Amino acid sequence: MNHSFAHVGGKLATRLRDVTTDLAALDGQGWWAVVVDYEGKVTCARFDDVRPAPLPAPRAPWRGPHPSSWRSSLDRAAYEDGVRRIRGHIERGEVYQANLCRVLTAPLPGDLDPLALAVRLAEGNPAPYAATVSLPGLSVVSASPELYLSRDGDVIESRPIKGTGVTAEDLLEKDYAENVMIVDLVRNDLGRVAAVGSVSVPALCEVEEHPGLVHLVSTVRARLEPGAGWPELFSATFPPGSVTGAPKASALRVISEIEPEPRGPYCGAVGWVNADRGQASLAVGIRTFWLSAEEIHFGTGAGITWGSDPRGEWSETELKASRLIALASTSDPAVSGGTR
Repeated sequence: MNHSFAHVGGKLATRLRDVTTDLAALDGQGWWAVVVDYEGKVTCARFDDVRPAPLPAPRAPWRGPHPSSWRSSLDRAAYEDGVRRIRGHIERGEVYQANLCRVLTAPLPGDLDPLALAVRLAEGNPAPYAATVSLPGLSVVSASPELYLSRDGDVIESRPIKGTGVTAEDLLEKDYAENVMIVDLVRNDLGRVAAVGSVSVPALCEVEEHPGLVHLVSTVRARLEPGAGWPELFSATFPPGSVTGAPKASALRVISEIEPEPRGPYCGAVGWVNADRGQASLAVGIRTFWLSAEEIHFGTGAGITWGSDPRGEWSETELKASRLIALASTSDPAVSGGTR
């Protein structure tokens, strides 16, 4: 399948009608696949044929890069130094928490089918918000576990993740404190476009199991105020709080000072909007690959607080990346699941 398509939310979308950068189109008509870069670049693709379907068979098996060919935008020393710099900002009262990320990049051996990678991830790392979007100039394959925004009529919901361990016993007091901090941020973000008094937290710090790790997940729910649409929703809540920090404006400034490369679709939004039915599900673009000319990219990061240990935060980024990088690095299923 080498034409434009999207597979997200258990649906296969084909027959691309149009592509726009205007979020207001999502308040109009049709079914849309949506990718928004962390830096704010919007791609909304409307498809005419949308039906429940499994992932189609790829043209050929995935032939990923050699495991040793991945390079990181921040090596271990630079990442640990970044953690210390963020702790310095926290000590000066400029920020309470900031997410520090790095982008892994490797050369691709030829023109590969994103479907082939999607199939590998579906088998080796199934995810509740898995998505594959293939458009001219844009190929994104996501195994995201995190809901950025869902919508059902005027009810909006976000499920921020903060806190990661191999098992629930690995979760630290710092993880719980960080989760609560981000829940407050998401409550404030949604409150900017919510009907007064409608913001609630139905679930706080629930332990959720995923392949190879566990997360702390909370749920924030609200009712959209009359007259507010997708442009207002994104203006109030993007980039997602869990991948920025608190206060968000200060965290964004600190992140831009330390991270040397743009995040792209990583930490942005990936998902679908059914404008006809007023429904949507957009994931945070984590555990997400994107393919560019002759390269494949993947992001990983960790939330930094005053209680952060630089070595521990580097290890968390490795834990989050290892399973996915292994799946994307080899066409031999017997080798998948190891660390890079």
